[in-house]
Amino acid sequence: MEKSALQIARAAYQPKLPKALQGPVVACEGAATQSVGDQDKIRELFPNTYGLPVIEFVPGEAKQFEPINVGVILSGGQAPGGHNVISGLFDGVKSINPASKLYGFILGPGGLVDHKYMELTSDIIDEYRNTGGFDIIGSGRTKLEKVDQFEKGIEILRELGIKALVIIGGDDSNTNACVLAEYYAAKNYGVQVIGCPKTIDGDLKNEQIETSFGFDTACKTYSELIGNIQRDCNSARKYWHFIKLMGRSASHIALECALQTQPNVCLVSEEVEQKEMSLDDVVNYIANIVAARAADGNNFGTVLIPEGLIEFIPAIKKLIRELNEVLTDPATGEPREFANAEEQIAFVKGSIAADNLAVLESLPEDVARQLCLDRDPHGNVQVSLIETEKLLSRMVAKRLAAMKAEGKYVGKFSTQHHFFGYEGRCAAPSNYDADYCYSLGYNASRLIANGKTGYMSIVKNTTAPAAEWVAGGVPITMMMNIERRNGADKPVIRKALVELDGAPFKYFAAHREDWARRTAYVYPGPIQYFGPAEVCDQCTKTLKLEQA
Repeated sequence: MEKSALQIARAAYQPKLPKALQGPVVACEGAATQSVGDQDKIRELFPNTYGLPVIEFVPGEAKQFEPINVGVILSGGQAPGGHNVISGLFDGVKSINPASKLYGFILGPGGLVDHKYMELTSDIIDEYRNTGGFDIIGSGRTKLEKVDQFEKGIEILRELGIKALVIIGGDDSNTNACVLAEYYAAKNYGVQVIGCPKTIDGDLKNEQIETSFGFDTACKTYSELIGNIQRDCNSARKYWHFIKLMGRSASHIALECALQTQPNVCLVSEEVEQKEMSLDDVVNYIANIVAARAADGNNFGTVLIPEGLIEFIPAIKKLIRELNEVLTDPATGEPREFANAEEQIAFVKGSIAADNLAVLESLPEDVARQLCLDRDPHGNVQVSLIETEKLLSRMVAKRLAAMKAEGKYVGKFSTQHHFFGYEGRCAAPSNYDADYCYSLGYNASRLIANGKTGYMSIVKNTTAPAAEWVAGGVPITMMMNIERRNGADKPVIRKALVELDGAPFKYFAAHREDWARRTAYVYPGPIQYFGPAEVCDQCTKTLKLEQA
């Protein structure tokens, strides 16, 4: 296989490990835990894996271990560093006993159910160290939540002699890992299940999980692109660039990219919801900044928009919630079937409340149609398909025309549109993500060696040098609560939204007015892998501000 010069150089990079994982370890257990919400219900649903202690690994005495076979699954969307999690897991499993084996299930959780797998050998692993993507075994979005799936899974696990399964995924995937761990524990099947926190969206974090892997690399990749656009923007001085960024459920990516590049406008969905802003309020906010810059002779700028913004506008959020309910068949929990699009739209309009119908009919026809029709595999509105960046620029143009007629705007308004998503999901991991992911995988092997199940691998103190990082495990049940999904109450890991009283947002809020009026752009440039630590080994600005 042909390789670039960078691929060849990166293959030689040895990720750094926390000092505590560089030799034998012992697990120090804390106090019993409880879930973040709905404690009685979560305890009832997970009697065998609830209330477990948080674990921290510290250096211990060497022990002899029997060989152990481990399975690994990549679940959900890609995130930079996934290959290094598997590399760390492989090296960790082999360090337990060189005769141990690692099996990868092909194309996600579906590979476990369909018995599609491959043994991951050193020759294979070495081809993927420090590379982006999930192509070593592929990923998938099959949800592990049904008994027949669990039973099909145990068949192949027994056939291969697998005693532990590591699921690398986001909040939904790790919720599935928790359900699977509980089922196998209740059945005494003797299979451990460990999760690893993955998502570029950054919404899988809490007091125990500082950040999800891939967030660092993705934000640096997007920030490079935004910086390039801003350099062009400041050179041509004739376009407003509306840039949509991934992050349906939270605005962590948009906020981090704003901290790195200092755009003229960055919308934060959580603030829009808290302030109960309407779509018109958002449009007026942007239009007023455009007008203020035009008054200074600057008919150009950048606007960062979170992918899920429209779902946080209170009136539209209420509409979407009812759409998800009425388009779900209460008897099966599956999406309703319709003969054609017009039948579905008519059903929606005849089923939703009058106030929600009024909101639906107030939206541009193409947006309203998308809300009524496009659903994801779980039956929810596909917000990512709504071209929010074009919707907002179109509405801002209309508002500016009205302001010009009123004598309140004197500039020119020309736009360009961008959506950065796939560009960041499979980038070669930054040094931070390469080290963090390798440590997460290696640490998962230590959770397995210590007989743990229903845990997520965690590595903390990551603003310090890697040798000082703290490794351990957190019970997945500790992060769970009950939420309404597809017309039913389900146990899920609580998503972490941008905290408006948190240090990252406060820093942004303190500077955004200056960034709006002035041209204060920062140009981060491409990710650097070789050179001084202050250039190559830095974590996100979000993490620095959070950890102070």
